[in-house]
Amino acid sequence: MLVALTVTVSVAALALAAWCGYAAYRDQPTKDWHFIGMAVVTVLTLVQLVVGIVHLARGEEPADSSVIFVSYLIGAFAAVPAAGFLSLAERTRWGSATVSAGAVVLAVLEVRLYDIWGG
Repeated sequence: MLVALTVTVSVAALALAAWCGYAAYRDQPTKDWHFIGMAVVTVLTLVQLVVGIVHLARGEEPADSSVIFVSYLIGAFAAVPAAGFLSLAERTRWGSATVSAGAVVLAVLEVRLYDIWGG
């Protein structure tokens, strides 16, 4: 896997977590700008999903199981959109806190993806 892409996704996820965490601290729900940030992070995870599948299709193997690797890729892709949908249902500060937590989960999944690939 590309280390630069993994680091980029992790940094973007942590920036989103800090941004939405600050909004929750200020007692604000998620706003349109937050959803744009979520879209950017989601596009980065989509790129990572495609790159990971291409690496597997070319015959490269992760250090652990390929099934676990693909499962983590799909989970990383779904983490922020799932939190975003939950924040739409909760239009209080807790919606922002949910997105912040989802972004932290994504950052942790990125570390695990790096470990699974053999980093």
